[in-house]
Amino acid sequence: MQVLYEDNHIIIVHKSSGEIVQGDKTGDTPLSDIVKAYIKEKYAKPGNVFVGVVHRLDRPVAGIVVFAKTSKALSRLNTMFSKGEVHKTYWAITANTPKEEQGALVNW
Repeated sequence: MQVLYEDNHIIIVHKSSGEIVQGDKTGDTPLSDIVKAYIKEKYAKPGNVFVGVVHRLDRPVAGIVVFAKTSKALSRLNTMFSKGEVHKTYWAITANTPKEEQGALVNW
């Protein structure tokens, strides 16, 4: 796990392709549990560690994932996402060069 940013309220990590953000029926260790273990060890926390999942990325996708370290941060971040105050940028690797250098891909 690569930590890109961390403060008292959030931790931002790089998610590799193939990792899951939250637990599912596969039983594979989710990134959220890896982040909890990292925080527990780094700060020598004796009890449970809170890590709130703010958003997810699909399993095949690599990218940046934000986790909340407090319930207050989780609540505020959830509000920001629901109000559309967070801007997401998606990059894609293509087999062929697109005709346009930049633009918006709309695909439903």
